[in-house]
Amino acid sequence: MTLTQNLPTTRTATPAATREPVVLSAESVEAIGRELDAIRDRVVADLGTADRDYILGVVRTQRRLELAGRALMFVGFLPPAWIAGTAALSVSKILDNMEIGHNVMHGQYDWMRDDMLHSSSFEWDNVCPSDQWRHSHNYMHHTYTNILDMDRDIGYGILRMEYEQPWNPLRLGNPVYAFWLMVLFQWGVMAHDIEYERVITGKKKWPEVKRILTGWWHKVRRQVTKDYIVHPALTGPLFPLTLAGNATANLVRNVWAFSVIFCGHFPSGAQVFTQEETAEETRGEWYVRQMLGSANISGGPLMHLATGNLSHQIEHHLFPDLPAHRYPEIAEEVRDICERYGLPYTTGPLWKQVASVWVKMFRLALPLPPTEDDAPAVIIERRRETAAA
Repeated sequence: MTLTQNLPTTRTATPAATREPVVLSAESVEAIGRELDAIRDRVVADLGTADRDYILGVVRTQRRLELAGRALMFVGFLPPAWIAGTAALSVSKILDNMEIGHNVMHGQYDWMRDDMLHSSSFEWDNVCPSDQWRHSHNYMHHTYTNILDMDRDIGYGILRMEYEQPWNPLRLGNPVYAFWLMVLFQWGVMAHDIEYERVITGKKKWPEVKRILTGWWHKVRRQVTKDYIVHPALTGPLFPLTLAGNATANLVRNVWAFSVIFCGHFPSGAQVFTQEETAEETRGEWYVRQMLGSANISGGPLMHLATGNLSHQIEHHLFPDLPAHRYPEIAEEVRDICERYGLPYTTGPLWKQVASVWVKMFRLALPLPPTEDDAPAVIIERRRETAAA
């Protein structure tokens, strides 16, 4: 027989809330899936020289910026040179982590068969080992996007980012924890795959923990040696200035990456799901969950480049292994699909999305009820075929 099941989220809006969620039929969900599959197939069929030239051009730019930054540190006793060198290193690290590292490790350029840009061999300028990042991000996050108790990116194990997460007095430190996670973001990303709560409960066994810790040791040793010993030492008496420049560049990269990632996942309008809601999920339902759980940042080409095109977080969650520079060209099609089916397409300028995230983090530090903006925007009608009794 055919079973139709409406599964509302567990979230309850405040009494003053009047917004009614859109109920999306099972037929509409699967139609959306077919449209998005068609977009994906078209882009995949079109991959070629232009995409290769694009990523190689970004790599050249990143390397030139790093070389310029390192060279300027040799005259870092001149304030303008130190500022320019630190700025060049900051942009270099942002490009390496966002448009190059993040996207290459998603397998977006595996089709090129270039070892330098292959997801299995690429290593980024970050203390987090790439293989651990691929597990915590590519697999855990992108498979279970915004599913409570499955997607550990919801709060990174230390923050309360959704009303469904239980409140306790420790949550009062939510904004403070967020600040330090932002400042030390590459270290938070590194620690993410250890899943400390599973270690504490004994669910993660020592051999696995040892493998992760060994990976940390090798990667951290290389990064710390490069940024805080070798390159500063090369500038001789300017060691302290070069050390400060490298530390500042890492800080700038950390704050930027944190802001972009949190704006793409946690501003008002992003929806979360329960494990029950997503059980036996169809491809169409998976697509809809990606759209409802993500948010974009509006801006121009430089903004998109600096974010690794994660300013198109909705498109990235739909197509994580397509070259990210293609997201702007398909964004209008995705937005049109959302409008035709009554789905929200959450987007806004960087300042607005950042403000929304921080307001939410302060509010969730307290045992307050959700607002109208935090009520679910869409309820998916699910249809399942079951054997006749």
